[in-house]
Amino acid sequence: MTPDMAFECLLVSRNPEVVGIMGQILQDLSVHTNICLRASKATDLLAEGSTDLIVIDLEDDDAYLRLLNKASNSGKWGKTTVVAVSEFDRPIPNAHLVVQRPLTAESAAKLLKLAYSKMLQNHRRYTRYALMTSIVATDKNDRAIKMIVTDIGYGGLGLSVRETLTVGDLLACHLRLPGTKKTIDIQVRVLWTRRHGVVGCKFIRVPPQERRILLDWLEHRSRIRKPLIARQRGVKHETVSR
Repeated sequence: MTPDMAFECLLVSRNPEVVGIMGQILQDLSVHTNICLRASKATDLLAEGSTDLIVIDLEDDDAYLRLLNKASNSGKWGKTTVVAVSEFDRPIPNAHLVVQRPLTAESAAKLLKLAYSKMLQNHRRYTRYALMTSIVATDKNDRAIKMIVTDIGYGGLGLSVRETLTVGDLLACHLRLPGTKKTIDIQVRVLWTRRHGVVGCKFIRVPPQERRILLDWLEHRSRIRKPLIARQRGVKHETVSR
């Protein structure tokens, strides 16, 4: 049984009310939360690990805006959802969602539920699982190509291949996932290529019944910890900076 995975949040605020309200709702959503009281420390934490969600209280200190600008330039930014707590009800650069002060439990819960949905979407989009399975695929000219499936996700798979492939190539293959009894017939399109035969592909066609096998296999390996309201179990919060 694969252990449940918890999303990681960085809550940046010196305001006890914001920390209290946001912290409780994040706990209810079973999101593991690090509370950071200084924007400068938050920048260091972003560089150290994997953060799925940033909740940042802008208050009147432009250090928080500098944090957003700096974080948005990191290579992992596309995987991170950002919620800003602001005095004004208007878009904030580099923030996906904005909640206006004075903060209430209702307004915070509404925004964080939207953020949670976005994190789930990002998880499905970016997560890949290692395979290292040898297969033989065929291209549109029925050329047999030996390759290794290095990883797989909800949207496609990664390959290691000695033959030359180009962006746009279509490949068809049979793939048996570890622990399953039936092979999956899939068709993929090459999205990008790198040196040393590293290739990224997008799923084009997977028959419905076999797609269910693929989705079940992926979901078994990426179980997200259910919200507290469904599990009646909490998640600890940690204050990492004063």
